[in-house]
Amino acid sequence: MKLRKQVIEELAVSPGSSADLAHRSTSETKTHWLADTDGASSPRDVAEHDLEAFRSELSAAQELLYATDTHSVLVILQALDTAGKDGTIKHVMSGVNPQGCEVVSFKLPSAEELNHDFLWRCAKALPERGRIGIFNRSYYEEVLVTRVHPEILSHQRLPPEAEHAADLWSQRYEDINAFERHLQRNGTHIVKLFLHVSKDEQKKRLLARLDDPAKNWKFSVGDLAERARFAEYQHAYEAALTATSTPSAPWYVVPGDRKYLTRALVGGILVHTIDQLGLRSPKVSPDQLAALDQARQSLLAE
Repeated sequence: MKLRKQVIEELAVSPGSSADLAHRSTSETKTHWLADTDGASSPRDVAEHDLEAFRSELSAAQELLYATDTHSVLVILQALDTAGKDGTIKHVMSGVNPQGCEVVSFKLPSAEELNHDFLWRCAKALPERGRIGIFNRSYYEEVLVTRVHPEILSHQRLPPEAEHAADLWSQRYEDINAFERHLQRNGTHIVKLFLHVSKDEQKKRLLARLDDPAKNWKFSVGDLAERARFAEYQHAYEAALTATSTPSAPWYVVPGDRKYLTRALVGGILVHTIDQLGLRSPKVSPDQLAALDQARQSLLAE
C-alpha cells in the first residue's frame, strides 16, 4: 500500500516557498487518503488499518535497504512539546527489525559536545549504510530552541564574530543545507517530519499528564514556560522549515492533533521515501550460484 502522491505533495513544504504553518491544518489533510471501502468504519479504524499496511511495507523495505547495503535513511522528527514524537516512533516502527533501526534522542549537549560545532554530535550518530536512523530532535534544535533562547549561545564557546553575527541563523540554515546535501550525495536519504500540533491540543495533553498519575512523570514545570513561548516557537519553525526544505530533503508538515492520523501519515511518508530509492534485491553472480549449489550438495550428502 502506498500513500497517494497528492497527500505527499500537500504535506511537503515546497522548496523556495513559505512553510505557511498558520494556514496548515493540525488535524486533517485536504486530500482524502484513508482507504475506507465500506464507508462504515470510523476514521480511527481506517487510519489504524492503513498504518498496519504501511508497517508491513516498511518492514519489507527495511530488509531490502539492509540487503543492498548502499543507502541509509535518516528520519528527523521535530515538534513542540506533547506533539507525540515518542509515540509516533513506537507505533510506526514497531514492525521493523530492531537490528536495522536505531533511535537517537538529543538532550542538553554535554561538555564534549559543546567543544565542537553544532552539527558534530548528530554527525557521529548517523545511521550506517543499510540502516534506518531516527533522530528524536536533531541539529535543528540549534535554529529552534537556541533561536527562542539566544542565551544558550553563550555556552557554545563560539568565536565572538560568530556568536554576534547579524545573519547567524541564515548561516546555520546554509550549513544545514550543505550538510544534508553532503549526506544525500553519499547515500543517506533524509526524511524530515514536523508534527504540527495546535496550542489547544497541547493544552489538553499537558492537562492529561497532570490528571493521570501514570503520566505525571512526563510533566515538567518547564513545559509551561515553553508553552508561554508558543508563538515564538511557531515563528522559529516557520523560518527554519522555509529555509531548509530542499528538493533532496524536503520538510513534511504532518497534522499532529489526531495521533492515529499522524502515525498513519508518517508511516506512509517513510514507505514513499524508501520506495523512491528504487532498491532491488542484490543479484547473485554465476560464481556465487555455483558456490551455493556446491553447499547444497554438501548438505544433502551428509
